[in-house]
Amino acid sequence: MPDSPQRAADVPIRPAATVMLVRDGDVGMEVFVMQRTLSAAFARGQYVFPGGKVDDADHADHFEPICDGLDDDTASARLGLESGGLAWYVAAVREVFEEAGVLLARRADERDVVDLDGPDIAARYNDARHAVHEGRLDFAQFCSDEGLLLLVDALHLVDHWITPQGERRRFDTRFFLGAAPPAQHPLHDDKETIASRWVRPADALDLWRAGELQMFPPTVAALEFLVPHTNAGAVVAAAKAMGIPEPVLPKLMVVDGKVTGIKLPGDPAYDDVVEPEFCL
Repeated sequence: MPDSPQRAADVPIRPAATVMLVRDGDVGMEVFVMQRTLSAAFARGQYVFPGGKVDDADHADHFEPICDGLDDDTASARLGLESGGLAWYVAAVREVFEEAGVLLARRADERDVVDLDGPDIAARYNDARHAVHEGRLDFAQFCSDEGLLLLVDALHLVDHWITPQGERRRFDTRFFLGAAPPAQHPLHDDKETIASRWVRPADALDLWRAGELQMFPPTVAALEFLVPHTNAGAVVAAAKAMGIPEPVLPKLMVVDGKVTGIKLPGDPAYDDVVEPEFCL
């Protein structure tokens, strides 16, 4: 017998974090994007920023002593939460390490971001990156063993989106922004992601409009935030000065069981959209 349809309201909304890494390129400010594998269960083929779910382990108490410049109270206040906010920052750092091979951390006795340019340390950290992702290595234990502090205070919240009702997977995603470390070089993992590039935000939007890059509305909105800024320092300063963004909850427009479009808050007739009762 076929499976019973899943009620849309029963789908759990999972916390997630994603990070826009920015740098100054030869022709202007650039952001790092990756293409998800075509076999992914979620967002297949889409260009995204590094990111993923906030895991239960990200809430562990032993992270607070190795987080540079933030404790849970301060992190929670920055996100508009009563508690548990530090886990979003930890997840953001961890996911960037797992997915892009960039570790936003410094050694406890140094001020600069850890240098991964040497071949020996690059290979060792690349192995650790995959071990953390596969669950063979505890991220906090790795950082403690290496004498590292996570640079969570260098990440700034710029947006907040919730997947619309009707999707089979829903996420409560906070978008962070931070400067890419100069002595590290992001690269997709060839597992969950199959391509990556540095791109000027305006160019990425042009490619999206031309149908050459597939991107979800939250990614497009994040790129539009970047466009007015001419250099990485300016956009980091703008992100740091932002308040707590209101969560954006798109609504699916459905006709005869098929999605015909989406409505965003502020769009005409947004409040009139009847959200689907079952997952599509």
